[in-house]
Amino acid sequence: MGTFALIVLVLAVAVVLYGVHIYNQLVALKNRYRNAFAQIGVQLTRRYDLIPNLVETAKAYMRHERETMEAVIAARNQAVAGLDQAAAAPGNAAALQQLAGAEQGLSQALGRFNMLMEAYPDLKASATMMQLSEEISSTENKVSFARQAYNDQVMAYNAYRQSFPAVLLAGSFGHGEDAALLEFANSQEIQQAPRVSF
Repeated sequence: MGTFALIVLVLAVAVVLYGVHIYNQLVALKNRYRNAFAQIGVQLTRRYDLIPNLVETAKAYMRHERETMEAVIAARNQAVAGLDQAAAAPGNAAALQQLAGAEQGLSQALGRFNMLMEAYPDLKASATMMQLSEEISSTENKVSFARQAYNDQVMAYNAYRQSFPAVLLAGSFGHGEDAALLEFANSQEIQQAPRVSF
């Protein structure tokens, strides 16, 4: 084998190995943002599981507010469905927009519920309600941190996918589109989790 052929062979092996490195890096970054989304799912599921307890506790005090309590449960169910769709395709812009819309609807329903509770001081003073309030507030903070971690991982994936030379190979490796950030319509909600206080 001649020197020229050996040089070409070494260069070809180097290019293939670099392509394998790019592929592995894309897969690793994609798995990181998917894992980060799974953490959002854990916290949102916990939040969704607390909401029926909140409504059940309030029923004893708020017998005449059935419509509001049903609206909270309906918004919760819609958010659960949005989370299921987003979990099936983390990074998909349409699924994340649907989840963000459902979360905004749930936050609004909980806000109306919170305003109604002001008329029921015995309910606000209930030990069970105070404990639920504490758990929901804690979960909201965890959701906010998980969402930030997810968005950080998505940005790392997108930046690598768009960088040279990865951008030349990303499409052929099945990484043709950017992953979407999880954002809410109100920019203030991005910086601060919704508050539920009783």
